[in-house]
Amino acid sequence: MRTQPAAEFSAKTLEEIARLAGVSRSTVSRVINNHPHVRPETRQRVLDIARRLNYQPNAAARGLAAGRTRILGLVIPMGVSALFTDPYFPLLIQGVSSACSALDYSVMLWLADPEYERRTIRQVLQSGLIDGVIVASMLMDDPLVEALLARGLPFILVGRHPTDERISYVDVDNRDAAREIVAHLLRLGYRRVATITGPRNMIAGSDRLEGYLAALRERGLSPNSALIVESDFSEAGGYTAMKQLLPHAPDAVFAASDMMAVGALRALREAGLHVPEDIALTGFDDIPIAARTDPPLTTVRQPIQRTGVVAVETLIDMITHPDGQPRRIILPTELVIRESCGVSLPPEKRGRYSATMQAHQGQGGERRHNQAI
Repeated sequence: MRTQPAAEFSAKTLEEIARLAGVSRSTVSRVINNHPHVRPETRQRVLDIARRLNYQPNAAARGLAAGRTRILGLVIPMGVSALFTDPYFPLLIQGVSSACSALDYSVMLWLADPEYERRTIRQVLQSGLIDGVIVASMLMDDPLVEALLARGLPFILVGRHPTDERISYVDVDNRDAAREIVAHLLRLGYRRVATITGPRNMIAGSDRLEGYLAALRERGLSPNSALIVESDFSEAGGYTAMKQLLPHAPDAVFAASDMMAVGALRALREAGLHVPEDIALTGFDDIPIAARTDPPLTTVRQPIQRTGVVAVETLIDMITHPDGQPRRIILPTELVIRESCGVSLPPEKRGRYSATMQAHQGQGGERRHNQAI
């Protein structure tokens, strides 16, 4: 596709400037696009006339002529429902948008689900309309990443790539952060710690599950598959997963996102259970609602808005300094301890639900044993 110089986007105005300045339209175009090969006196004469006519060059057209559009793409590989139900994404978008504004860039947002929207994205990638792409919440086998690599367009992931060392990313250490919060529960004396995981085909979901398992191993505990339920990072998913866990008598639950923890809290209340006295509950993200739940949620704070800012700054650096070297940035997390983990309770008042369930099951076994005798 042939790119058009800025002059072609406002031909009549440029022709008028050329006539008044006594030069060709191509000379006016070179001046507008700041081309170096124009005599100083000619440049000044053209600029004076342009100011007199209040000529405003088309910024997008000038970008195309220069090979840059100053537009970044932000791809969220989920549908519109995820965008408006999970506060993580608005916070990330806010960070991306603020950084783009500060650096005089624009951002185009794509929700890359369903498949026809992904095809649209690939068409845009081939059009030259954007300078680079940020991909948020990547699926492990996402073909979009391969398309970006094949295109050679600068891009960065929010979330590390599990295998390809060529790919730039900004992330937190999900595995270690999850390990830390589960280890906190184990230090409080909980032994039947369950987890509601994110999707295991997303790197954040997989890494947080690995952190959960690592914390168990450090305490010499074997994982119980009945205490591991996969979900989808949503409130509804956390609600359903918590109902699946209740028959297996957990004394604490690590939900791999705050929204899933909110859903789990609702399921516990419907079951007539109290947090943290009956079951302790923790989350991940520290979105604003985490501090306002009843009780306030123990969680892992990750710098969501900062992640968006760093992704933009790093991508622009890759665009302006294309050295081919991948950028891998890990931002810090923080364990935020609030009431939902039971830290303020004496040990004997924690985990009542699990203790009651196990005692009930033990009595049932004893009755069955006595009947057999």
